[in-house]
Amino acid sequence: MHPIQTNLAVIATLAEEREDENYEFRVFLKNSDEDKVDKIVKQLNDEITPKIDCTQCGNCCKSLMISITPPERSFFASHFSLSHQEANEKYLTQSADGDTIMNTMPCIFLADNKCTVYEQRFTDCREFPHLHKPGFTSRLFGMVMYYGKCPIVFNVMEAMKTRVGFR
Repeated sequence: MHPIQTNLAVIATLAEEREDENYEFRVFLKNSDEDKVDKIVKQLNDEITPKIDCTQCGNCCKSLMISITPPERSFFASHFSLSHQEANEKYLTQSADGDTIMNTMPCIFLADNKCTVYEQRFTDCREFPHLHKPGFTSRLFGMVMYYGKCPIVFNVMEAMKTRVGFR
């Protein structure tokens, strides 16, 4: 296993340097057995995630759009003592796909790299970076996008390159 990299500046630089390599890796994985890839991603996620303290980073909360479900919109509005309309006008917007998303970055619930509503955080936040879910090869575009922003994704992808014989 490679040493765990958590320095965001280093990760961003390596992501830029490895842009072509990561494109080739996406193609490589697309042509791989999906179930086998999912199993490897799950194993690597289980090994790597506990070694990374997300509160030292918070980059996902600073740079990614978060989708919000209808029940979560209600929580959001009540948390700020706003009507649904006020919450929508001030903090939420519709994505091109019709999903409700936060319109502020960084997330208004982020303070000192910690979520101030952690126990009630949105499903999208709770499941990020989605490495535990099946269908990894169908989410490769997002994974490559997160590669330069999330130490967990970066380290899983780097370990994966070795594990699947990409390099």
